Amino acid sequence: MTIPGREDLRTYAAIGDGRTVALIAADGGIDWMPMPNLDSAPVFARIVDDADGGCIELAPDGEYTVRRRYLPGTNVLQTTFTTPGGVATVTDALVTGVAGRLPWAQLVRRIAGMRGEVRFRWAVRPGTRLRTAAPWIKKHDGVHLLQVGSTMLAVIGSEVGRPRADATSSLLSAVRGTFTTAADSTHILAIIANDDEPLHLADPGLMGASLDRSIAGWRDWSKEFSYDGPWQDAVQRSALALKLLVYAPTGAIAAAATTSLPENPAGGKNWDYRFAWVRDLAYTAHALVRFGLREETHAALSWMVKTIRADGDLRVMYTLRGEPVEGVEFFDAPGWAGIGPVVTGNPASDQLQLGVYGDLFAICRTYADAGNVLDPGTARLLAELADRVCDLWRNRDSGMWELPELAHYTSSKMGCWQALRDAVHLVVAGAIPVADGAVERWQVERDRIAAWVAEECWSEDLGAYVMAPGSTALDTSVLLHAESGFDRGERMSRTIDALTAQLGAGALLYRYSGMEREEHTFVASAFWRAGALACVGRHDEAIAAMDELVAMSNDVGLYSEMISARDGSFWGNLPQALSHLAVVTAALTIRQVVPPKALEGH
Repeated sequence: MTIPGREDLRTYAAIGDGRTVALIAADGGIDWMPMPNLDSAPVFARIVDDADGGCIELAPDGEYTVRRRYLPGTNVLQTTFTTPGGVATVTDALVTGVAGRLPWAQLVRRIAGMRGEVRFRWAVRPGTRLRTAAPWIKKHDGVHLLQVGSTMLAVIGSEVGRPRADATSSLLSAVRGTFTTAADSTHILAIIANDDEPLHLADPGLMGASLDRSIAGWRDWSKEFSYDGPWQDAVQRSALALKLLVYAPTGAIAAAATTSLPENPAGGKNWDYRFAWVRDLAYTAHALVRFGLREETHAALSWMVKTIRADGDLRVMYTLRGEPVEGVEFFDAPGWAGIGPVVTGNPASDQLQLGVYGDLFAICRTYADAGNVLDPGTARLLAELADRVCDLWRNRDSGMWELPELAHYTSSKMGCWQALRDAVHLVVAGAIPVADGAVERWQVERDRIAAWVAEECWSEDLGAYVMAPGSTALDTSVLLHAESGFDRGERMSRTIDALTAQLGAGALLYRYSGMEREEHTFVASAFWRAGALACVGRHDEAIAAMDELVAMSNDVGLYSEMISARDGSFWGNLPQALSHLAVVTAALTIRQVVPPKALEGH
C-alpha cells in the first residue's frame, strides 16, 4: 500500500493490553498512546497535536512501501516494510506478563530482517500531555528515562543502535537511534511506563518472550470465540476491537480509545469517549455472552450494577473506575488536522436518557437466560429500576444522541418498553422476586408505552416512526427496536424506507434529520439498518447492505465513528465501540433470522 497521510484516520491500527490502547499509523508512527491507562493524560498525542503531542517513530530511512495485518486471532500488528535494499517486519504489541496483565504499561516493537538490508531510524519523542507538562530526559544505569509530569517512561532496546538523547529549539526532547536489519536479524525497541509510582526496568532479553506470550494469549482468547457464520472475519475483528476497549482492572468498557477526533470539518463536536457508557457496555456484554465469552460478560455486568448501586442512580456514563464524569476541560492544542477543540471529559454525563434502562435490562436478561444467577442485591436493584421506569417514561429526555433539547424521543420510549418487557420476563424466569402487584404494574405500563408510541410517534404522512411526537424529523435509533422486538412489521419496514430516502447515502446513513448538513454518516446507523431489514423479512436487502458495509472498514478491519459519504474517509473517535458492536449485532441478527440457504457464500 502507499503511505496515506495523517489527514485520513483510516491510516491507524490499534493495539492494547486491557489497560491502554495505542494507535499506529501506516508508516509505523505511534501517534496516540495514553500511559499507563487509557484515560491517562496522553504522553503520545501527535494525532491531536502535531507539534507538541509526542510520538514514537520507527520506519526505514528512505523510500519504502507498506503491507500490514493483524496476526490471525490477535490484536498484535505486523507491518512489512519493503525497500529497494531489503524487507523487514515490525511486530507491535502492548504486552502481558506471565501472570496476566502487567502492573505497568509495556510496548514491545520487534523488528525482524527478512531479506537484504533495511536501515531503520527511530525516535521516542514524549509530548507535553496536551501542553500541561514539560518533558525531560535523564539516564539511569545506561537507560534513558523520560519524565512528563507524573508519568515516567523508560526506553529499552536490543540491537537498535546506540540510543542518544537530543533536544533542539524546534523539537521536543527525544531519544533516537538507527540500526540496519539483515536476513534473520532480530531487534527490540520497548517503552515501559507508569504513573506516580516506581518503574520496573525489564530485561531487554525477555522482551521477545513477552511478545510471543501476548500473541499466544490473544490466540487462546480467540479460541473461546464461538462464531461460525456469515462475515466471520469482520465479526471476529470487531470482537477483538471491542476486547481492546475493555478496561481490565474494573471490567468497564470504553466507548472509544481517543478524545477530540472531530465528527465534522467545522469542529465543535470533539468529545472525549474514554468513558464507559451504560448503553455501549450493555450492547458489548450482550454480544459477548452470545459468543460464550464468560469472563468479560460477568466483569462488565458486575461492574455496572456495583457502580449503579454505589452511585445511587443510573447515569448515562461513568469513568472507567466507576465514578461520575465531572465536567469538561479544554486544552490549548490545535486538534487533529487543526480542527479543535481538544478536551477531556464529556458534558452528557448528567443527562436523563431513558433508553439506558432498556439497555441495562437487556443485558441482565441475556445474562440470566444464559443460565447465570442474579444475586439478591442486583435483583432488588432491577425491581427498583423497573418501578422507576414506570414513573419516568412519560418525561422528556435528551434521547440517545445526548441532545440539549428535551423531548419525548420515540426511541427512548421504545427503550422503556424494552426495560419493562424484560423486567417481566425476569420475574417469570424467577430471576427477580417481587412484591405482590409489582409485575402487574410493569405489564400495564409496558402496554401503555406501546400504545402511546403507536398513537403519538407514527406519521402516516411520512410513513415512518418520527423522532418525537409532532416532529417531521426522522431518527435512525428507532432501528434498534426492530432487533429488540418492539416492531418487526410493516411500520418498521416503512420506517426503514423513509430513513433510507431522507438520510441515506448509498449503504450509509446519517444519524437523524439535519445531520447531513453538520456531520458525516454514522457507521452504527448503517449496520442497524442492515439488521432491521433482516428483522422485517427483507433478507436479500439485508445481506446486500451488510456486504457493502463490511467492505468499508480500513485495511485492518477497524471502524471509526463516522465515514464520509463523499470520499470514504474516517471521522470521529476510533476504534469506536458502537460501530463494532453494530457490525456484530447485525451479523448475529441476520444469521438468526435469515434462512441458511440465503447466506451461502457469506
